[in-house]
Amino acid sequence: MLTQKGGCYKFLFYGIRSHQCMQMTTSMFCANRCTFCWRGDKAPVSRDWYGPIDEPSVIINEATQAHLKLLCGYSGHPKVNKAMIEQYKDVKHVALSLTGEPITYPLIDEILSEFHKRRVSTFLVTNAQYPEALRKIRNCTQLYISVDAPNKELIKDVDRPLFPDYYERLLECLDILKEKPFRTCIRLTIVKGVNDTDLDGYEKLIERGAPDFIEVKGYMHVGASRDYLERHNMPLHDEVKTFTDELLDVFTNYEVIAEHGPSRVVCLRRKGGPKRYIDFHKFFDIVNDDNIAEASEYSSDRMMPN
Repeated sequence: MLTQKGGCYKFLFYGIRSHQCMQMTTSMFCANRCTFCWRGDKAPVSRDWYGPIDEPSVIINEATQAHLKLLCGYSGHPKVNKAMIEQYKDVKHVALSLTGEPITYPLIDEILSEFHKRRVSTFLVTNAQYPEALRKIRNCTQLYISVDAPNKELIKDVDRPLFPDYYERLLECLDILKEKPFRTCIRLTIVKGVNDTDLDGYEKLIERGAPDFIEVKGYMHVGASRDYLERHNMPLHDEVKTFTDELLDVFTNYEVIAEHGPSRVVCLRRKGGPKRYIDFHKFFDIVNDDNIAEASEYSSDRMMPN
């Protein structure tokens, strides 16, 4: 984005400006060892939170400083749009995923609220193993659940979960997702020859969560995932599109609204659901007035300014 080569898929899909988006997590550990994950085997796994609990303001301040430090070198890049240099210093969006399971942080709702008070939008991704934590979330700009396979047996093979009741936890989280009034999304990471099967199984899980959006994204053969998968397991964008078309043959209440070839991802929207773009100012006005955000209230059919 800074070097004028275009934004990531979240910019195209929803209007998230990449140079003002901070990627971070509130927890380094995870309750899964997903075969397609880039994290190494030394990355911590745990079913329960352990260690000290930093205050939300501390986490946000320190993460922002680290984020800006990563970008500071671009100020001297010859191809950088000079107007964007000051813009990137003003973080407007946060993607809570990156590594680990962010909702295990005991103050997850509090940190989301603190981001919103600072008028920073929140995209939160969870692997759906902590229904109690998910239930606590009062407001989020867009909440994701990762559905990594279409049935119980494949989820065990793909995600390698620590919880013995992993499937029941997923189902409970999908039920909670369905009840959330703000924007929701289910992420499908397609591993060619592994989880690109059982379309009826995907339909049942997706219908259970009834998300506003679905992102069908191709697995990338990087990091530690190379120890478990082969390069041929990484689908091309055309193969992701073909799988998406097959999904739409099974459940017809979603439609393609956008695609991003470099990221190998296709975005679907529930027919009659909220518009694709986000009115950030409207969202902050709602939640900072101590109200619950309704997806339709802060969605727009055109890209909105920060």
